[in-house]
Amino acid sequence: MSAEDRIKELGIELPTPPGAVGNYIGATRTGNLIYLSGHGPRRPDGSMISGKVGADMNVDEAYDAARIVGLGLLSTLKAHIGDLNKVKQVIKTLGMVNATPDFNEHPRVINGASDLFVEVFGDAGRGARSAVGMGSLPNQIPVEVEMIIEIED
Repeated sequence: MSAEDRIKELGIELPTPPGAVGNYIGATRTGNLIYLSGHGPRRPDGSMISGKVGADMNVDEAYDAARIVGLGLLSTLKAHIGDLNKVKQVIKTLGMVNATPDFNEHPRVINGASDLFVEVFGDAGRGARSAVGMGSLPNQIPVEVEMIIEIED
């Protein structure tokens, strides 16, 4: 089943791609690789989820925030390449978690995005990944994710 068909089957609605809030672009291509800038958890109304994981929110809430980030990444990717069926492979995902110093479940949080990518792309949605903790993130968002995607010619 194609990625576009999976999205429909799963009842996923991609949000409007977010605009850049600084001097950067949301996606850039070199050869068959698409580099997606870091995205935060933007709600459908445009507001951002905020909070520090381990203090203001638990792992499950942060997982849900990471899934929302994943939806934003897919939205930006689709706007950039036109059709998610062009995705050949998720190459690399970097997930950053705004967490308390004693928090140690960063991978569980980033699974919110990674699980979404596997739901949409199947095994092609599983690539290399890092899940790291940060002392803070812009606007106190709980999670930020960036990606590298390989697409078909």
